Amino acid sequence: MSHRLRVAFAGTPVFAARSLQALLGAGFDVPLVLTQPDRPAGRGMKLQPSQVKQVALAHGLTVAQPPGLRLDGRHGEAAEATRRLLEQARPDVMVVAAYGLILPRWVLQWPRWGCINVHASLLPRWRGAAPIHRAIEAGDTATGITIMQMDEGLDTGDMLLVERVPILPTDTTGRLHDRLADLGGRLVVEALEMAARGALSAIPQPADGITYAHKIDKAEALIDWTQPAFEIERRIRAWDPFPGAVTAWGQELLKVWAAHGGNEAEATLAAPGTILAVGRDGVQVQTGAGTLWLTQWQRSGGKRLSAAEFLAGFEWPAGAQLGPAKAAG
Repeated sequence: MSHRLRVAFAGTPVFAARSLQALLGAGFDVPLVLTQPDRPAGRGMKLQPSQVKQVALAHGLTVAQPPGLRLDGRHGEAAEATRRLLEQARPDVMVVAAYGLILPRWVLQWPRWGCINVHASLLPRWRGAAPIHRAIEAGDTATGITIMQMDEGLDTGDMLLVERVPILPTDTTGRLHDRLADLGGRLVVEALEMAARGALSAIPQPADGITYAHKIDKAEALIDWTQPAFEIERRIRAWDPFPGAVTAWGQELLKVWAAHGGNEAEATLAAPGTILAVGRDGVQVQTGAGTLWLTQWQRSGGKRLSAAEFLAGFEWPAGAQLGPAKAAG
């Protein structure tokens, strides 16, 4: 199917690349793609293009990578060059998904239909940078995708389309991210097709229920064993694949990728962080309320291992202590 609608696109990671692929697959004309500058990555720290840039170049699209978009800012020259590219592209609308740069007013007002955003939450819950992580961490039972008309606030614009999905008890951020990325691509195509027919209406966000999904700090990765078992288990899932939940064993930091249990009725006199039992199925640890079985591990420089694989080369006596029990800073 071919569309006359001209769609500029702004995005950077895999989540955004799925939306760009969906737009291209639906036949939309994408005359310009904005994405973050190439960043060093990998062991060699070589400059790597974003996932969005990779998709754009594979389809022969024009790509711009300004480090900033404020015409009066320190990257004013790059912003002005981007303005000229937008002028040449003549987009009817700009789709924005996990771009990573704040769009100033001149960008928001440039396309005749403005800018619409693919946001991975049920707004106004979890506005901000890390909505998938925070939804799992908080124990939410559902989340979704909101297609939103952008304004100058932080995810405050009117809602255009919303679809809800359940958060499963086994969901990690990685698993939920992939489902939401696919849903975001489908919904943004649907929203643009509706807009082209004049069938899309905007609804203001509710004034109640506003929460903010603050960016994940690596310091949050350190497991605080004084927390209840169910909270630790949720954080382990929320920090997978980044930054990974971490606990100390002596001088070594170990990543914990999977756990189950969280039964607060399992009370012992052991201090939080104490190993209660070790077996092929996992390591049972005392928490601030209840116990938790840890079932997947990773040593520094190693790969993820099941409990049986990990314990084959690692001796942990019952009564030993994981820690520090309290996360620092």
